[in-house]
Amino acid sequence: IDFDKFGKQFLSSSYDKTIVLWDVETGQAKASYSNRSMPYESKFYPLDNNLLIVACQNHKLVSWDIRTGTIVQEYNYHLGAVNTVTFVDEGRRFVSSSDDKKLLVWEWNMPVPITYLSEAEQQSMPSITLHPSGDYFAAQSMDNRILVFETGEKTRPHRKKVFRGHVNTGFACQIDFSPNGRFMVSGDGEGKAYFWDWKNCKMYRSFKAHTGGPCIGATWHPIEHSRVATCGWDGLIKYWD
Repeated sequence: IDFDKFGKQFLSSSYDKTIVLWDVETGQAKASYSNRSMPYESKFYPLDNNLLIVACQNHKLVSWDIRTGTIVQEYNYHLGAVNTVTFVDEGRRFVSSSDDKKLLVWEWNMPVPITYLSEAEQQSMPSITLHPSGDYFAAQSMDNRILVFETGEKTRPHRKKVFRGHVNTGFACQIDFSPNGRFMVSGDGEGKAYFWDWKNCKMYRSFKAHTGGPCIGATWHPIEHSRVATCGWDGLIKYWD
């Protein structure tokens, strides 16, 4: 789910291979879009909310104009399903991750990536979250690590920041940051929630949040900084202090 900057409408992506634009006030669907491929993540373009971009199973990122319902650009350089799309540098660029284990950095409306991030030992990273400072993003790597990358003119790995301790292999567990950027939270494949100190990468605490499967989602409350919501494959959403 992704809200526009005014909070009046939001996007959802579904297994029925559609992206739906919803009106927040009425709860009605305003429009739907599809290129007959499974959409894994959809985002509004931060600099113009009349445009959206979708990470798709068919190896592409596809951009639509919501006013006309037409595809305005396709980004086709990945060799596997595209899992995420994350805007960086105040919306001027975006990062995509894929089952091909690569991260690509793009300029908006330019169908050729400007940066390839790929190393021999690199794993797929199906969940990415931008740090509140905007200077970094964290990526959930499928080798039980969370990796950090610097944004800016040259996107590159921050090799001194690596977070360990959880078991995430095979699960796209959500990452989130406290609003002040001091702490990071992630679920894991064993149903636990983990908290790390952003500055020194040390684990702050962990606890069993869900049973019968992974803790797949964890997100900080934007106002009450001591509270976190989690969800799991047990069908529950829990709110923690």
